[in-house]
Amino acid sequence: MSSSDKPEKVDRGTKEEKDDKEEGGGFMDKVKDFIQDIGEKIEDAIGFGKPTADVTAIHLPCINLDKADIVVDVLIKNPNPVPIPLIDINYLIESDGRKLVSGLIPDAGTIHAHGEETVKIPLTLIYDDIKSTYNDIEPGSIIPYRIKVDLLVDVPVFGRLTLPLEKTGEIPVPYKPDVDLDKIKFESFSFEETVAVLHVKIENLNDFDLGLNSLDCEIWLSDVSIGCAELGKSATIAKKGISYVDIPITFRPKDFGSALWDMIRGKGTGYTLKGNVHVDTPFGAMKLPISKEGGTTKLKKKKEDGGDDDDDDED
Repeated sequence: MSSSDKPEKVDRGTKEEKDDKEEGGGFMDKVKDFIQDIGEKIEDAIGFGKPTADVTAIHLPCINLDKADIVVDVLIKNPNPVPIPLIDINYLIESDGRKLVSGLIPDAGTIHAHGEETVKIPLTLIYDDIKSTYNDIEPGSIIPYRIKVDLLVDVPVFGRLTLPLEKTGEIPVPYKPDVDLDKIKFESFSFEETVAVLHVKIENLNDFDLGLNSLDCEIWLSDVSIGCAELGKSATIAKKGISYVDIPITFRPKDFGSALWDMIRGKGTGYTLKGNVHVDTPFGAMKLPISKEGGTTKLKKKKEDGGDDDDDDED
């Protein structure tokens, strides 16, 4: 048989394999598309969807020299026909990229089906921890902050999802005001009972205004307590500013013994003042301590026309 008479070889197996692969690939793609389409139709039919969350408010319910309590309000909306568990809440507070505090709140509750709920996340900043870590954060200053919150939820169809949130703002590092008993003015004088007005100097060492609402304190003259006093009226003390307030008080001079004669002669009288001021600030109400030990003040008689006689200080 000549070469021209040899039967032609056809690679039918290879062609069939190629056809099978092409048909198989197309079939699998169709199956995937079908499953995805069915899944989307099921989601639409039964109403499953991803929950949403937003930071609606930040509160400072308590702030003093030691700490700041912060409450973050997060509104979570659940579009699904079943409740979804809020598995974990991760939080971080930072300032200029530096961590101030972080933590985890496990098993944070459940969001009702087709509902929305405001979840309150309590956080606390301890000022001593912050100042010991970052020396450039000074008392009386205002620092920027960024709060980062990650909500971990478990949603049917979607599985576990993380909802990241952020909020920025400013928070103070408060400092107690400096006080000084500038002088004591007599309204009426007797050995049994003396009515006087304490002329108190208050210096605001903070970078924010203080709206002074009330002041309560105990005062000692020559190591003898003359009792407690309260502020008669409110005042505003500008940031880094000074204000004077008058506080009425009644005491018994005869309790002072020999120190009484020094006061009558106009000589300096040692005093101690301790108490608190209640103030309004741009960040909320605060109760700040005031204290002054080892100070010296003088008694002044009030002139009949209501003025002060500065010459009374001299012997």
